Amino acid sequence: MIAALLIGGAALAHATWNIAMKRAGTSGTAFIAATLVVGVVAFAPFGIASLVSAPPAGSVWLALVAGSAALQLAYFLLLQRGYRLADVGVVYPLARGTGPLLSVVGAVVLLGERPGPIVLAGAALVVAGVVIIGLAGSRTAGPPLGAAPDRAQLADAAARRWRGVRYGAAVGVVIATYTLWDAAAVTRAGLEPVGYYWASMVVQAAVLLPLAVRERGALALTVREHPLAVTLVGLLSPLAYVAVLAAYQLAPVSIVAPAREVSVVLIALAGWLVLREPHPVRRLIGSVVVLAGIVVLALG
Repeated sequence: MIAALLIGGAALAHATWNIAMKRAGTSGTAFIAATLVVGVVAFAPFGIASLVSAPPAGSVWLALVAGSAALQLAYFLLLQRGYRLADVGVVYPLARGTGPLLSVVGAVVLLGERPGPIVLAGAALVVAGVVIIGLAGSRTAGPPLGAAPDRAQLADAAARRWRGVRYGAAVGVVIATYTLWDAAAVTRAGLEPVGYYWASMVVQAAVLLPLAVRERGALALTVREHPLAVTLVGLLSPLAYVAVLAAYQLAPVSIVAPAREVSVVLIALAGWLVLREPHPVRRLIGSVVVLAGIVVLALG
């Protein structure tokens, strides 16, 4: 029950900050650095208290934190670029579909988990659902009924869709990698989630802030023009991920990784209702399939 509540809360927070970032229409090191500063400052009391109460020891801890930071930075940079060049309704669901699929495989191969047939069936349904949503198409619509096809428009739509597929798949690989990395850190290495991820954010901020400062005025401009997006991403992104890390300590990765993709349902519906992206019927069908997969996972 606790793991389910953690996963559900994480999904809601994750979908919210993704939509906020997409609506802001901004990207780059300045935006990510600003959100990291918000997260580091806001969660400092909890992160420091965690590290003091359960002090880590040895170079293994440092290596795990550094690796987590590098993977999280790769995720943010790829995701933002994908959002800028393609539709969120393509990039996000494909990334969130590829990620859990590879995570389940990795949990079996690398972590020694042995999920039963019900869990595997549930994971397969989740992946199938997000693929249905992700292939709903790009923002560019076809010509009106009875009108001659516009080749340039169709070519632009196809190019945008395949950019979304490429970026979605690339982000999915990164998601699977950091999923297995961080799951091993909080389970095999026994690190406390709050302190571990706060330390990772500190490293991320230390890497990005100097680069952001070099872009004259970019950091201040980003904060001034997008204060809500910076605040929401800065607060909700670490909150969502710490909840997932805590869930890894209560349930197998092969269950948590697919189950957290309930956020795909929220992001797909928001892409239609808020961002006016196309193909609502296919999004709804895919959402139903995802939810069916979540139910099957719960039965497993």
